[in-house]
Formats: sequence, C-alpha cells, structure tokens
Amino acid sequence: MIQLKSKREIEIMAQAGRILAATHEYLRGQIRPGMSTMDVDVLAEAFIRSHDGAIPSFKGLYGFPNSICASVNEEIVHGIPSKKKILNEGDILAVDCGVKFGGYHADQAVTHPVGKIDPLSQRLLEVTEASLYAGIAEATVGNHLGDIGAAIQKVVEDAGFNVTRDLVGHGIGAAFHEDPQVPNFGKPKRGHKLMPGLVLAIEPMVMTGKHQTKTLKDRWTVITADGSRSAHFEHTVAITADGPQILTK
Repeated sequence: MIQLKSKREIEIMAQAGRILAATHEYLRGQIRPGMSTMDVDVLAEAFIRSHDGAIPSFKGLYGFPNSICASVNEEIVHGIPSKKKILNEGDILAVDCGVKFGGYHADQAVTHPVGKIDPLSQRLLEVTEASLYAGIAEATVGNHLGDIGAAIQKVVEDAGFNVTRDLVGHGIGAAFHEDPQVPNFGKPKRGHKLMPGLVLAIEPMVMTGKHQTKTLKDRWTVITADGSRSAHFEHTVAITADGPQILTK
C-alpha cells in the first residue's frame, strides 16, 4: 500500500537526507586505491553515527551485515564490504547507503572513481548520473511512474548503455522499502500516477554491456551477467505541488 507523507514527515526525511548526502561527500574525499571496501564501510558508519539520532538504515536490514553496500566494477548492487576486497586504481565503487533519523529513512547511492579511471567508465558514471536527473525531472504531480522510467531509459540507451530490468527503485518512508516499485525503464503515462506526498528512491543502475544480471553465492551481490561494468546513482525524492524535491542534498 502506498503511504503519502505529510510536510512534517518530508522535512524529517530531508534531515536524514542531509546527513546522508554529507556522508557521501565525506567518502568522496576518502576513497582511494589500497583501501578495502570494509574500510569505506567503517568510515561511513562512524560518520553517520556522529550525527545525534542518526543510524545506518542498512545494518541488519533483512539480515544485511554492514552499513553500506559496496559494489565494485561489474557488481551492480548489494556488494558486501570485506577486508579482502581491495580497491585498485581504475576501479569504480558504487556506495549505496541509507540513514534513519526521527523514525524515517533516506536512501542514496553514488558511484565513485578510484583514482584515475578509463574513458568508458567515466562516460558510464556521467550517463548514469544524467539519467537519474532526467528521471527526477519527470517526478511531478500528474505524471506517472512510466514517465520516470522512460526518461531514464532514453538517456541510457541513447548513450549506448543499458538499464537493468531486474532491479528497481522504491517508495520510502517509515519503512525503508515501501510501495510503489520504480522501474528504470517503461513507457510514458503508464503505471501509478504521481501524487503530492509520495516519496521515491529513484535509482538507475546502468551497465556498459547487456542488461542481464546474476546473483553470487553470497545471495546478496548482484553482478552483470557478461562481466561489464555497472554504475549506480540514487536520490530520495518527494513529489510536491512545487515540483520534485530532492531530499538527499
């Protein structure tokens, strides 16, 4: 069931979102070759908890063991941080993270370059982030979920890349995952109609190769089936009468 949020609830979520955005900005200055993905996780958790009342949303969610998902190169989402997973020059690292504050959640993902990356990977990051903002621009009252997905899909496919069909964005609020699902592909004017008070985690996951995926034996990490690189960008966005409000800024 879809839960519409009051202005007060949206402001609380925006407080969570500001802490989360600051977390990603902090990590941007810390990530470098030679670190492990567990190092990044430890930094993120400490930074989140340094804000009074804030806790990592992911830790323990459905049994997930860490505070961030750390997905490297061909890993699309849900990578489990590990002391053994060392970041190398030229890698790309998708950090997906959530913050719970005042009883409400915010969700955001950023894909970071590790040192200097190759031109294709740089283009992948740019296109994925551009597709996110194209989707957000369609998150207006009276539009439909299909308008968001179609806008994301067009930017990605015009660049020669693909969006996954197996993973979607979602509603968010007092529960981390709420209805509705938010696909990154689709047709305009299809799907649920967007109303004021709806809050969505919009999160294109884009690969340089084919869109098929597979899940590793850890039952968490989802990778590209063909081994191509993948990027992930995400914002938590409130639908308002004045247009989309990005809460993770």
